[in-house]
Amino acid sequence: MSLITPQPGIMDIALYQGGAAHVAGMTDVIKLSSNENPLGPSPAAMQAVRDSAATLHRYPSTDHAALRAAIGAVHGLDPDRIICGVGSDEVLQFVVHAYAGPGDEVIYTEHGFAMYPILARMVGATPVQVAETERRVDVDTILAACNDRTRVVFIANPGNPTSTMLPDDEVARLADGLPAGALLVLDGAYAEFVDGFDGGAGLVAARGNVIMTRTFSKIYGLGGLRVGWGYAPRDIIDVLNRIRQPFNLSATALAAAEAAVRDQGFVAHCRRENAHWRAWLSAELAAAGVPSDASCSNFILARFASPDEATACDAYLQSRGLIVRRVAGYNLPAALRITVGDETGCRRVAAAVAAFKGGAA
Repeated sequence: MSLITPQPGIMDIALYQGGAAHVAGMTDVIKLSSNENPLGPSPAAMQAVRDSAATLHRYPSTDHAALRAAIGAVHGLDPDRIICGVGSDEVLQFVVHAYAGPGDEVIYTEHGFAMYPILARMVGATPVQVAETERRVDVDTILAACNDRTRVVFIANPGNPTSTMLPDDEVARLADGLPAGALLVLDGAYAEFVDGFDGGAGLVAARGNVIMTRTFSKIYGLGGLRVGWGYAPRDIIDVLNRIRQPFNLSATALAAAEAAVRDQGFVAHCRRENAHWRAWLSAELAAAGVPSDASCSNFILARFASPDEATACDAYLQSRGLIVRRVAGYNLPAALRITVGDETGCRRVAAAVAAFKGGAA
């Protein structure tokens, strides 16, 4: 028997499953499983990628100063309170590595992002799942689960895969009610899809126990480059930077993200297009007998009568070259998460769901 063994908790981690991208034997496939922007990245970001090719032999900056300055300028934030990572996932990882460990607890909600319990187990902490109420985060349930071992509380706002939102006053009540020594992490991967929403930046500015994370993978269309960022009190940012790899982001990724965040005209265009087709798709699905909660993101959580019906609809969609996301692993076995695609994608998936429901009836 080998004496080389992993740390406790690591073998309890179930491997994260990304959205499928292929259907065997089919070429005319539309991927609506990973909440990607169907419009792609900003033309300015694509040009920045092309321009970066001339300096691929150079190491990137270690302090990400230019990108942090751009983010700060666009969002009205102090660049010294910003940290950048390989997607927002890496920033979340920094948090648990710095603030949780064996004997500690990390709270997340029953329909929360699958990475939260993985991150807890990664550092030997205990993940604690709490219930939501009708697919919405419940502040009282979270606070009731807190104790003197609670170190981190994760919530995604808007939620993934629910797409529901916790109001600002409830987020503030949650932050104020946490035990001393506990950190509230607001995962804002989909914040840009909500008009006028700051993702929790104001709450971070007013309190010492909140960190906000954002990503360039969703509305910015840079999922292939993996860039994210966090905003927190300076003392927390100082801690997180001590465990960040100095060259965690490539020069190409930094240049593309800086160009993308400065092109807010393109972001606004993407937000308008998403809102239009999100409303259209939600109405079409509802007319076909598939309800959903009002979506605050770039996907719809389509609800079916049973897990068997959701499974059957998923198979039917795949047979027509449409890939959506099963969410049974998020405690939603009777639902499918459907990314809001472009006009073609939305019309095809709406027609296919209607055909499935008509045949099932």
